[in-house]
Amino acid sequence: MDGAHRAADPRCRIVTPGDLLGRCTFPPPGRSVRCGVSGGADSSALLILAVAADCDVTAVHVDHGLRPGSQDESQLVQDLADRFGARFEPRQVDIAPGPNLEARARAARLAALGPDALLGHTADDQAETLMLALLRGAGPAGLAGADPRRRPLLALRRAETRELCDALGVTPFEDPSNEDDSFRRNRVRHDLMPLLDEISARDLVPVLCRMAALHAEVADLLDNLATPCDPTSAVDLAAQPRPVAAHVIRGWWRRETGSTHPPDGAAVDRVLAVARGEATACEIGGGWRVSRSGGRLRLVASTGSVADR
Repeated sequence: MDGAHRAADPRCRIVTPGDLLGRCTFPPPGRSVRCGVSGGADSSALLILAVAADCDVTAVHVDHGLRPGSQDESQLVQDLADRFGARFEPRQVDIAPGPNLEARARAARLAALGPDALLGHTADDQAETLMLALLRGAGPAGLAGADPRRRPLLALRRAETRELCDALGVTPFEDPSNEDDSFRRNRVRHDLMPLLDEISARDLVPVLCRMAALHAEVADLLDNLATPCDPTSAVDLAAQPRPVAAHVIRGWWRRETGSTHPPDGAAVDRVLAVARGEATACEIGGGWRVSRSGGRLRLVASTGSVADR
């Protein structure tokens, strides 16, 4: 195909970092950033685009040690960092065998990366996160999806990160666990999303991302309304409109238990019944209960520890 036809055929367009940077949200040039880089197409594109945005980039690779040859993945990331002029920082974490392996590995990876590391999540990831939140019955905070402040690629599509890697001759690591249907996210990605696209006769990713953004606005509003409320004060909690009270209770739960999945609506209603004096205590789930004494609520773990601060 000659140059004129190649330029006219969008399937043959060669993607460059400059084509994508305008839709990314990197910090200003010169800012030091840490990028979580697994070696896949999304995180490789994150590293490439962060460098193109003139950030001072350190690529951090976390080795879970869950697959034979995981050291090769670390070397791939180091080679990528060297090629594009970024520093490289390897991290090793140990994950014990057992249930919820995916969730525990993800939590360990995020802890190793640190709270400020940038992540290579795309619009497709955001749409999948929203669907997973819907399956859990999440409230506004859960339906807001992933926090965009750490995810500068959320306006890009997964296909675009792959195209960027292809155009630059970068061969991403293909994680075999991404094809394992025992993980719920993979079922959403490979089965549910294509089915929803077929039923709606449209690409639903942009729609779901807009929904997440709208829920994020609601969650921000609830944060502002909930801030003055003391979750341990029965009178204060009972006086709030239910959406605000539910937000206060879920925030209290997350802060005190460290759990990322807050109580469901039925558990929230039980806590509100305790706050209103209709019950003296209730089970809230996850081995925790709420009790009331002297107008104060206490969050009590099954071990007997109490969180009433």
